[in-house]
Amino acid sequence: MSSSIDEFGEEYRRVMTDAGALEGGLGLFWAVGEDSVGFLQGILSQEIVGLNPGESARSFLLEPRGKLNSLIWVLRGTDRVGIVTDGVLRDQVMRSLSRWMLRVKVELVPDPRPVFDVWGPGGGLPDIDSGWSDSDGLLVGELRRSPIRRRLVAGVTASELEARGVFPIRSGTVDILRVECGEPLMEVDVNEKTIPQETGLVPEAVSFSKGCYLGQELVARIDTRGRVNRHLRGLRFIGKVKPPVGGSVNHEGKVVGTLTTVAESPSWGAQIALSLIRREVEPGTLVTVSWEGDQAEAEVHELPMGMGTS
Repeated sequence: MSSSIDEFGEEYRRVMTDAGALEGGLGLFWAVGEDSVGFLQGILSQEIVGLNPGESARSFLLEPRGKLNSLIWVLRGTDRVGIVTDGVLRDQVMRSLSRWMLRVKVELVPDPRPVFDVWGPGGGLPDIDSGWSDSDGLLVGELRRSPIRRRLVAGVTASELEARGVFPIRSGTVDILRVECGEPLMEVDVNEKTIPQETGLVPEAVSFSKGCYLGQELVARIDTRGRVNRHLRGLRFIGKVKPPVGGSVNHEGKVVGTLTTVAESPSWGAQIALSLIRREVEPGTLVTVSWEGDQAEAEVHELPMGMGTS
């Protein structure tokens, strides 16, 4: 079997200078109605009222006790707010939000257009420094700039994107980029048992100056006088190994984490992975990862890992 460097390396290297798109990698729906902004202000962790039309921001949808329900981005419009999700979770997030729509004039509407997860700085797309635009049926939203650019694109077909210079990529290529950028997937790298601060995304996703929102108490309590027991970390493996998802991360005789996403990075020249690691295991620590019949040494990294120099 060929390695992922052979399998996904060409796509990965092209993404560094061009742009590649995974169709269906992201989902999109809209909160429409006169109460949309106020409703989401009271539910989501991010400041919604304070965003200007055309601005975007990362956010959490939390459960009442403060743990994760969904990882999302919001696209603030004048008469609507877009909600960007992981592709397969769009309908699930819509159902979760609808539970709290009591006596409000809000409708949740799926976006019917094809939706693409676009990675890389290139592509003949409208160039916006931040936020999002939706003009003549083509929506482009900036999700991140560093260490590699990521955008949501909706309203074109795959062939139309290719005509603009955006080539198709596969989920395996996106996995490499996600690990390097520290972008977790809900229900893969994090789940309903995860505390927001464990993800490392709180500085981007939470407003500590807004009023109350769903699940706020736990987030605020940890911020002011607490700490979490785990942190999402990157791992860089030493040697030519192929660790599987589910491998146990061990340090000083204890299991301190489990591999959730594993990929082989052409820039690092090694297998890399995401894992929620016990807080006492600091970045730079060497750990042993074990799985059935084998084990390997790996170095713990702060996220984002960035691109290696191999």
